[in-house]
Amino acid sequence: MRLRTMLIWLAVVPTVAMGAQVAVTAERLLTQADHLRGDLEASKRIGEPLFRLMVELQAERKLTAARWAGAPARDGDLRDRRAATDKAVAEFRRLSADSDATPEPGQAAEHVQEVKTRLEQLGAFRSRADARSGVAAQTMAYYDGVIDGITGLYQGAFSHAEDAGLLQESRPVIAMLSASEMLARQDTILTLAGPSRELTPTAFGEFLNDAGAHQHLYDTWVVPYLPPAAKQTYEGITSSDAWKTKLRVETAVIAQHKITDSGMKLPAEVNDWSTAYPVFSAQLTELGNQRSRDLLAHADEKAAELEGDVYWLVGGSAGALLLVVAVVVVTTRSVLRRLRRLHERTVAIAEETLPDVVARLHRGQPVDDDALPAVRGDQDEVGQISDAFARVVAVSVDGHRQLAAERHGFGMFASGIASRTGNLVSRQLSLTEDIQDTFGHDEALLAELMRSDQLTVGMRRQIENLLILSGGEVPDPHTEPMRVADLLREAAAEVEDFRRIERHALDEASVEPSVISQISHLLAELLDNATRFSPPRSKVVIRAELVADGLSVEIEDRGPRVGESGYEEMNRRLHSAPPYAELAENAHRLGLFVVGHLAEQLGATVTLRRSVYGGTSAVVVLPSELMARTAAPAASVTRPSRTPGAAAPEPAPESAPATAPAPATTPAPVPVRRAAPEPVAQRAPTGRAAPALAQRTPALRPVTGDTAGRPALPERVPQTHMTSQLRAPRAPEPDPGPGPDTPEEVADAWADYEEGTQKVEAELRQEQDQR
Repeated sequence: MRLRTMLIWLAVVPTVAMGAQVAVTAERLLTQADHLRGDLEASKRIGEPLFRLMVELQAERKLTAARWAGAPARDGDLRDRRAATDKAVAEFRRLSADSDATPEPGQAAEHVQEVKTRLEQLGAFRSRADARSGVAAQTMAYYDGVIDGITGLYQGAFSHAEDAGLLQESRPVIAMLSASEMLARQDTILTLAGPSRELTPTAFGEFLNDAGAHQHLYDTWVVPYLPPAAKQTYEGITSSDAWKTKLRVETAVIAQHKITDSGMKLPAEVNDWSTAYPVFSAQLTELGNQRSRDLLAHADEKAAELEGDVYWLVGGSAGALLLVVAVVVVTTRSVLRRLRRLHERTVAIAEETLPDVVARLHRGQPVDDDALPAVRGDQDEVGQISDAFARVVAVSVDGHRQLAAERHGFGMFASGIASRTGNLVSRQLSLTEDIQDTFGHDEALLAELMRSDQLTVGMRRQIENLLILSGGEVPDPHTEPMRVADLLREAAAEVEDFRRIERHALDEASVEPSVISQISHLLAELLDNATRFSPPRSKVVIRAELVADGLSVEIEDRGPRVGESGYEEMNRRLHSAPPYAELAENAHRLGLFVVGHLAEQLGATVTLRRSVYGGTSAVVVLPSELMARTAAPAASVTRPSRTPGAAAPEPAPESAPATAPAPATTPAPVPVRRAAPEPVAQRAPTGRAAPALAQRTPALRPVTGDTAGRPALPERVPQTHMTSQLRAPRAPEPDPGPGPDTPEEVADAWADYEEGTQKVEAELRQEQDQR
């Protein structure tokens, strides 16, 4: 899982959970507010009609009791009271029918059904009361049951309130309603006693119970929960004369009643009840109504408060969610931006900075620590990762710096050994020259000395290879530009099997003196490789000519076939500096690595490819910056190699390019002659430290015509003086095969070397004098 997805989920899950919690809480509060609103609507819709119905039933019950007891009562009053009761009943039925569409809770619905069922019997009990059939107590019990149902309906309407404060506040109101019913029953019982003031024992017991219940309800459930203002009102009621009369009558009934054969004889004080009851009853009813109105107002305020809480909760939660989303988006983008920058910086350091630093360290160049990431000491996680990567880079660079120091130290060590060994080899060459000068008259010994001299030169080249690979420089004693033909001869002289090398240098060009030794060493390595990996009797051809990019030198051998992968591997070694581990694994192919180092120093390109003869062709392209700006003389001669063994001159090869000039301007080759050797004291030294002019070997080259307009020398056409019989092609002579050089051949070669050297030096001095 991507980090972006993880961060989004990390924000989405708490946000969704918070949203779900807010939704549940809001739904609960809204449900509670709806219930309160429903209770309020039910109280306003059915509470007042129920209260009127209860009051009308209480009044009808009292008149019915008075008529049953024989008290003076007009029929019109009872009829009017019953009409008022019927009106209240009709209103209740209508409201209860409307409430069927919105069912009430279970307990309230039971009370509504109970009240409706009892009201259906109202007409029958009225008829019994009018006919005085049955017992008066049954009729009073009917009225009591209906009123109890109404009281229970009130109690059930507020019992399911989900707010504890409202539920606690509704209990005194229900208690006051029940207490008012207890007073109304006391009044009905005393009215039922009539003028005779006699009660049945059952009615007397009910009176006492109602009186005790009324006092208990007020003392336990009403007065302790009244607010200060309502409590002060209640104290005013209880201290009034009417309330005192009520207490006095109740006390007289309890203490002064008489038991007779027909029942209980009440004292005369009960006559004062009818005067005091309307007063304190109206005051208590008003107090109950006020508490009911306060309860409804509080319920309305609570519902509005709940709805406001829901709005604030939803609004605040929405704002908080938006804030959380904004914080999550900003934080996620910030973290991802920092991680992206860390990734880009890490990739840049890994792909650009670190390789460049490693390359500079391998080249021995100093490294600026400001280019590397620094440890900043950040406390956050991204900063700690950046610091950890900076420490990894620092450890890596320190390791490469140590390896570079060790490599440089080893290079200095190898360079020192190569320098000291080179000095010994130079001394060996000088000693060989001294021996040649002293014992040059001994032809056999001279031949062996020449072979030793050639091997020593090869040894010196190997030591120079070590010096090049260790980072050193090959000393260059040249002070004057050298012609390309002489440069090729000097390179061929470094090879042990130099007699197999054919040189073709048709361009009159010279190279700068500062790079002669490097170019000569580079070509010598390629020539040595070509002679060693080609058949012993085959020729190795080296050609040099000017091209658009500089000087092109091509070395072609007849060696074994090499695959494309082999050429790719060899060219890779030529184009890149190898590490020491690869040098150790390819110690037998150090020549290619040396060529690669020299080519990199010279800015040249070396490419190996398959030749048309099946062997290998090495193409070296030297940049034009290495060529001397002054042109060489038109009639030039080749120069000696650095060793006597390379002094054997060779005729012009037969494989010269076919694009030669016309016969009228083609120079005739000058034959090479052999002369007797001159005294040994006249030989030139072979060491590199000797002067450049003394180390060159002459060779004859074609002489061209004068460029001032003079005609060329006459040219002889071969075999034109012979008879036709002799012009036929002769049978090929058998190949004599290779064989060791005789002392006479060695002496002839040495004589040619000495003569050519003297002639070249004389020509060079003459050219310098003319300039």
